[in-house]
Amino acid sequence: MFFLHGLDSSSKGTKGRWFARHFPEMCIPDFQGDLTTRISALEALCRGCNKLVLVGSSFGGLMATCFAMRHPNRCQSLVLLAPALNFPEFSPPEEKIAVPTSLCIGRQDTVTPPDKVLPLAQQTFSKLQIFSYDDDHMLHNSFEELDWDKLLHKK
Repeated sequence: MFFLHGLDSSSKGTKGRWFARHFPEMCIPDFQGDLTTRISALEALCRGCNKLVLVGSSFGGLMATCFAMRHPNRCQSLVLLAPALNFPEFSPPEEKIAVPTSLCIGRQDTVTPPDKVLPLAQQTFSKLQIFSYDDDHMLHNSFEELDWDKLLHKK
């Protein structure tokens, strides 16, 4: 299990610290650089690992998606928190990927607006569950209330 933080965040951000407290077995690395650099670092960290559960927030959600597009057979599931699929670096694959994916997004998100992100997610994943909340990009009001055991397939 890996948590992939956002572009301007780190393993010490709010979500990283929360996951460290509640899921101490989760790997929470720090990433820097552009998307290509970050994905290369993730690939190095995950070398030899299968049945990966990737939780990605914002730019980390974009990273998780790109990793799953390259390595769908190595991913057990994805949890995408307001994923930055609307960034210019991303385009959906020609064929949808069959990695079970839970996407959580705030209806007031102005960084990764649902009207831009959700169609891209629907073009990318064949096994997509969407959870929409009355919240913003950071999911301030809902993040800790999500059913994390279920999302991470611990139930």
